[in-house]
Amino acid sequence: MDILAKVDPDASEMTQLRFALGFGSMEEAKGALRESAAWRAGPGKAIVTAAKEACERAMEEDGKWNNDAVRDAAPHASVINQFITPRNILTVPTESGDLLYVIRASVIDDKGLMNTISVEQMVDFFAYVKEVHSIVADKRSLATGRLCSVALVNDIKGTRQAPDAKFSKALTSSSKQYENLYPTLAGPTLITNLPLILQAFASLLKPFFPKTVQERLKFIRAPALAALDDLTPLSANAGTRKVFVDEIRKLTSE
Repeated sequence: MDILAKVDPDASEMTQLRFALGFGSMEEAKGALRESAAWRAGPGKAIVTAAKEACERAMEEDGKWNNDAVRDAAPHASVINQFITPRNILTVPTESGDLLYVIRASVIDDKGLMNTISVEQMVDFFAYVKEVHSIVADKRSLATGRLCSVALVNDIKGTRQAPDAKFSKALTSSSKQYENLYPTLAGPTLITNLPLILQAFASLLKPFFPKTVQERLKFIRAPALAALDDLTPLSANAGTRKVFVDEIRKLTSE
């Protein structure tokens, strides 16, 4: 850990731990941390600063999370927040400390969104989301005594067509940075409620995902999630949220 502290004196002990555990050798960890420090001090500085300040505002009131503070501070929020809402993308906390980042693709007007912003602006938004997740997961790690992660729950219910090409490009570009900038933060990737016609070919779809994702990829049916028209009840109803979290915990432990 002292070695990594010399590479980036500003890195927290939790960050140093994640980099130490996230790579096969100390040399790899040092190189990745050096790259992370350069990004945070350069191209990513505005994003890192905005996420830090937003999280501080979000947790000011009685320890309760004010998500509007985080949404409003996101890059290009005035445009993106018209399309990305709690109806289609939501982060759900679990009792263990982990986070579930839930996406209902069919409720996102991705073509309309990408007609109003650039791929680069969308990449900035996703980078901001990852930084917020990193801050929250690290705080929850310290509180629980376990290294918390963020599971991606990509719900396919209602999807009838391929995502917009520019939206997919932004997702891919953002994902390429994830492992090096946020090692050990990514939990399993869960593809839920795949149409019946595609379920038989689930194993054939796996190679289309990056290798690091393939290792954590699962295709599952999530009836509680499928029963929702959109994701709003997961934030508005504690009972619905608990049923969903319990369902995901059970399905991922099988």
